[in-house]
Amino acid sequence: MNIVVCVKQVPDTEALIKVKADGSGIDEGGIKWVMNPYDEFGVEEALKLKEKNGGDVTIVSVGPARALETIRTALAMGAEKGIHINDPALEGADAYTTASALAAAIKEIPHDIVFCGMRAIDDDAGQVGSILAELLGIPQVTVVTKLEVADGKATAVKAIEGAQLVIETSLPCVITAAKGLNEPRYASLPGIMKAKKKPVDVKDAAALGISVAAKAKIVKMMPPPERAPGKIVGGEEAAEKAAQLVKLLREEAKVI
Repeated sequence: MNIVVCVKQVPDTEALIKVKADGSGIDEGGIKWVMNPYDEFGVEEALKLKEKNGGDVTIVSVGPARALETIRTALAMGAEKGIHINDPALEGADAYTTASALAAAIKEIPHDIVFCGMRAIDDDAGQVGSILAELLGIPQVTVVTKLEVADGKATAVKAIEGAQLVIETSLPCVITAAKGLNEPRYASLPGIMKAKKKPVDVKDAAALGISVAAKAKIVKMMPPPERAPGKIVGGEEAAEKAAQLVKLLREEAKVI
């Protein structure tokens, strides 16, 4: 079985994010970069399928030079090889352009299942997996929390409000991984050492034959407004406190 996992390097969830003064993006100084957590679920599921059915796992990522570290992390977990799409023209690319780059690379290699995270925690767009499936011309199942693959088909479970959907699809297909699909493994020390020698093919937009013209672009970033300081309602009696609270909710918060 040939499995592909698309991964993205994102700021650590504990990183303090600051917007540049001109609003053109975030200040990357001092940020620790990690694999997108939802992509980790995809890597783990790919490795479990490989261990059960044989085959290999290829990691594909679009990103600058530092994204190689995230590819190596996935290789240390157990993947066999990587493809790094590194082109300055693709930095900050929108979901369609990113999916186009991924699709161009994946079309060149065998693939029975393509995993993506359901969304990336930096931009929260949640679009790349679906666009990728369309560009590859294969079925997709999104936000998957359970997966079984057998007899040339995949059976996936996804949660909806108040229920679950069980969806069966033929292979090849795109699966976007959600929390609950599995518990990602840690890379072992031997795995980390082996990852340094595993092959990573580096490509740019020209090699893939894709356009870098974005369909959408971020015009400006703005930090959220600062929260107003909280207030403590005083008073000796409960009735007095309640009256003051109701007054604040009506006149200042304007919620009643």
